[in-house]
Amino acid sequence: MLEVLDTAGQEEYTALRDQWIRDGEGFVLVYSITSRASFSRITKFYNQIKMVKESSSSGSPSGPSYLNSPMNASSGPAMPVPVMLVGNKSDKAVERAVSAQEGQALAKELGCEFVEASAKNCINVEKAFYDVVRMLRQQRQQAAGGRGADRRPTGFGSGHRDRDAGPEYPKSFRPDRSRHRSRLQCTLL
Repeated sequence: MLEVLDTAGQEEYTALRDQWIRDGEGFVLVYSITSRASFSRITKFYNQIKMVKESSSSGSPSGPSYLNSPMNASSGPAMPVPVMLVGNKSDKAVERAVSAQEGQALAKELGCEFVEASAKNCINVEKAFYDVVRMLRQQRQQAAGGRGADRRPTGFGSGHRDRDAGPEYPKSFRPDRSRHRSRLQCTLL
Protein backbone atom coordinates (compact mmCIF):
# COMPACT_ATOMS: atom_id res chain seq x y z
CA MET A 1 0.00 0.00 0.00
CA LEU A 2 1.22 3.48 -0.82
CA GLU A 3 0.23 6.38 1.41
CA VAL A 4 0.80 9.86 0.02
CA LEU A 5 0.86 12.97 2.19
CA ASP A 6 0.84 16.30 0.40
CA THR A 7 1.87 19.35 2.40
CA ALA A 8 2.39 21.54 -0.69
CA GLY A 9 5.08 23.33 1.30
CA GLN A 10 2.41 25.05 3.38
CA GLU A 11 3.63 26.53 6.64
CA GLU A 12 0.63 25.34 8.67
CA TYR A 13 2.01 21.79 8.38
CA THR A 14 5.46 22.67 9.75
CA ALA A 15 4.78 21.15 13.17
CA LEU A 16 3.66 17.84 11.66
CA ARG A 17 6.20 17.73 8.84
CA ASP A 18 9.07 16.33 10.95
CA GLN A 19 6.87 13.46 12.15
CA TRP A 20 5.75 12.71 8.60
CA ILE A 21 9.37 12.74 7.44
CA ARG A 22 10.39 10.39 10.27
CA ASP A 23 7.65 7.97 9.21
CA GLY A 24 8.22 8.38 5.47
CA GLU A 25 10.08 5.77 3.46
CA GLY A 26 10.25 7.69 0.19
CA PHE A 27 9.84 11.29 -0.93
CA VAL A 28 8.71 13.10 -4.07
CA LEU A 29 9.90 16.72 -4.05
CA VAL A 30 7.91 18.78 -6.56
CA TYR A 31 8.52 22.25 -7.95
CA SER A 32 6.86 24.14 -10.78
CA ILE A 33 8.98 24.72 -13.86
CA THR A 34 7.19 28.09 -14.09
CA SER A 35 8.32 29.19 -10.61
CA ARG A 36 11.94 29.90 -9.72
CA ALA A 37 10.84 30.37 -6.08
CA SER A 38 9.39 26.85 -5.83
CA PHE A 39 12.61 25.44 -7.34
CA SER A 40 14.69 27.37 -4.80
CA ARG A 41 12.72 25.85 -1.90
CA ILE A 42 13.56 22.27 -2.93
CA THR A 43 16.98 22.33 -1.26
CA LYS A 44 15.37 23.53 1.99
CA PHE A 45 12.94 20.61 2.00
CA TYR A 46 15.66 18.14 1.02
CA ASN A 47 17.86 19.37 3.89
CA GLN A 48 14.94 19.06 6.29
CA ILE A 49 14.43 15.44 5.21
CA LYS A 50 18.14 14.77 5.60
CA MET A 51 18.27 16.39 9.05
CA VAL A 52 15.20 14.54 10.37
CA LYS A 53 16.34 11.20 8.95
CA GLU A 54 19.86 11.64 10.36
CA SER A 55 18.56 12.52 13.83
CA SER A 56 16.01 9.70 13.84
CA SER A 57 18.64 7.18 12.67
CA SER A 58 21.07 8.05 15.47
CA GLY A 59 19.25 5.53 17.63
CA SER A 60 19.14 2.90 14.90
CA PRO A 61 21.53 -0.08 14.71
CA SER A 62 23.40 1.56 11.86
CA GLY A 63 23.79 4.78 13.85
CA PRO A 64 25.13 7.99 12.35
CA SER A 65 26.65 6.17 9.38
CA TYR A 66 23.14 5.54 8.05
CA LEU A 67 23.56 8.14 5.30
CA ASN A 68 26.83 6.57 4.19
CA SER A 69 25.52 3.03 3.87
CA PRO A 70 26.69 0.92 0.89
CA MET A 71 23.26 1.41 -0.70
CA ASN A 72 24.04 5.09 -1.06
CA ALA A 73 27.59 4.78 -2.33
CA SER A 74 26.73 5.61 -5.94
CA SER A 75 27.11 9.34 -6.56
CA GLY A 76 26.25 12.50 -4.70
CA PRO A 77 25.22 12.76 -1.07
CA ALA A 78 22.52 10.11 -1.42
CA MET A 79 19.68 9.97 1.05
CA PRO A 80 18.86 6.95 3.23
CA VAL A 81 15.47 6.84 1.52
CA PRO A 82 14.39 7.15 -2.11
CA VAL A 83 13.90 10.72 -3.27
CA MET A 84 12.49 11.80 -6.63
CA LEU A 85 12.74 15.39 -7.84
CA VAL A 86 9.82 16.35 -10.10
CA GLY A 87 9.56 19.46 -12.25
CA ASN A 88 5.80 19.88 -12.66
CA LYS A 89 3.85 21.82 -15.32
CA SER A 90 5.94 20.62 -18.25
CA ASP A 91 2.88 21.46 -20.37
CA LYS A 92 3.66 25.17 -19.78
CA ALA A 93 6.97 25.26 -21.62
CA VAL A 94 6.42 28.82 -22.86
CA GLU A 95 6.18 30.01 -19.23
CA ARG A 96 9.26 28.04 -18.17
CA ALA A 97 11.42 29.71 -15.50
CA VAL A 98 13.53 26.64 -14.64
CA SER A 99 15.26 24.62 -17.36
CA ALA A 100 15.26 20.83 -17.44
CA GLN A 101 19.06 21.00 -17.22
CA GLU A 102 18.79 22.93 -13.93
CA GLY A 103 16.43 20.28 -12.56
CA GLN A 104 18.80 17.50 -13.62
CA ALA A 105 21.77 19.33 -12.11
CA LEU A 106 19.98 19.78 -8.78
CA ALA A 107 18.93 16.13 -8.74
CA LYS A 108 22.54 15.09 -9.36
CA GLU A 109 23.76 17.45 -6.62
CA LEU A 110 21.22 16.01 -4.17
CA GLY A 111 21.83 12.41 -5.26
CA CYS A 112 18.26 11.72 -6.36
CA GLU A 113 16.42 10.93 -9.57
CA PHE A 114 14.64 13.51 -11.73
CA VAL A 115 11.70 13.71 -14.10
CA GLU A 116 9.59 16.50 -15.54
CA ALA A 117 5.84 15.95 -15.37
CA SER A 118 2.50 17.46 -16.28
CA ALA A 119 -0.30 16.81 -13.81
CA LYS A 120 -2.68 18.52 -16.23
CA ASN A 121 -1.84 16.08 -19.06
CA CYS A 122 -1.04 13.07 -16.82
CA ILE A 123 2.52 12.79 -18.13
CA ASN A 124 5.16 11.19 -15.88
CA VAL A 125 3.03 11.54 -12.74
CA GLU A 126 2.67 7.80 -12.18
CA LYS A 127 6.27 7.28 -13.29
CA ALA A 128 7.54 9.45 -10.43
CA PHE A 129 5.73 7.32 -7.87
CA TYR A 130 6.59 4.02 -9.58
CA ASP A 131 10.25 5.00 -9.54
CA VAL A 132 10.22 5.84 -5.82
CA VAL A 133 8.58 2.49 -5.07
CA ARG A 134 11.10 0.73 -7.34
CA MET A 135 14.00 2.38 -5.49
CA LEU A 136 12.47 1.43 -2.14
CA ARG A 137 12.11 -2.20 -3.23
CA GLN A 138 15.72 -2.28 -4.43
CA GLN A 139 16.87 -0.80 -1.15
CA ARG A 140 14.94 -3.42 0.81
CA GLN A 141 16.36 -6.22 -1.35
CA GLN A 142 19.87 -4.96 -0.67
CA ALA A 143 19.20 -4.70 3.06
CA ALA A 144 17.84 -8.26 3.07
CA GLY A 145 20.91 -9.55 1.24
CA GLY A 146 18.97 -10.15 -1.97
CA ARG A 147 21.75 -8.74 -4.15
CA GLY A 148 24.87 -10.54 -5.18
CA ALA A 149 28.15 -9.02 -4.07
CA ASP A 150 29.16 -8.48 -7.68
CA ARG A 151 26.17 -6.26 -8.50
CA ARG A 152 26.40 -2.50 -8.19
CA PRO A 153 23.87 -0.55 -6.15
CA THR A 154 20.93 0.92 -8.01
CA GLY A 155 18.82 3.99 -7.45
CA PHE A 156 19.93 7.28 -5.94
CA GLY A 157 21.19 8.61 -9.26
CA SER A 158 23.38 5.61 -10.05
CA GLY A 159 21.89 5.31 -13.52
CA HIS A 160 21.55 1.53 -13.14
CA ARG A 161 18.26 -0.28 -13.27
CA ASP A 162 17.38 -3.63 -11.77
CA ARG A 163 15.86 -5.76 -14.54
CA ASP A 164 13.43 -7.25 -12.01
CA ALA A 165 12.34 -3.86 -10.69
CA GLY A 166 9.19 -3.65 -12.77
CA PRO A 167 8.31 -2.07 -16.08
CA GLU A 168 10.61 0.39 -17.81
CA TYR A 169 8.71 3.47 -18.86
CA PRO A 170 9.54 5.69 -21.82
CA LYS A 171 10.95 9.16 -21.15
CA SER A 172 7.46 10.68 -21.17
CA PHE A 173 5.25 8.15 -19.46
CA ARG A 174 1.51 8.49 -19.97
CA PRO A 175 -0.77 5.84 -18.46
CA ASP A 176 -3.02 3.84 -20.78
CA ARG A 177 -6.43 5.37 -20.24
CA SER A 178 -8.30 2.99 -22.54
CA ARG A 179 -8.60 0.34 -19.81
CA HIS A 180 -9.43 2.81 -17.04
CA ARG A 181 -12.21 4.97 -18.43
CA SER A 182 -13.68 5.54 -14.97
CA ARG A 183 -10.33 6.77 -13.58
CA LEU A 184 -9.48 9.71 -15.78
CA GLN A 185 -8.46 11.98 -12.93
CA CYS A 186 -4.82 12.75 -12.46
CA THR A 187 -3.48 14.28 -9.28
CA LEU A 188 0.09 15.26 -8.55
CA LEU A 189 0.82 15.25 -4.86
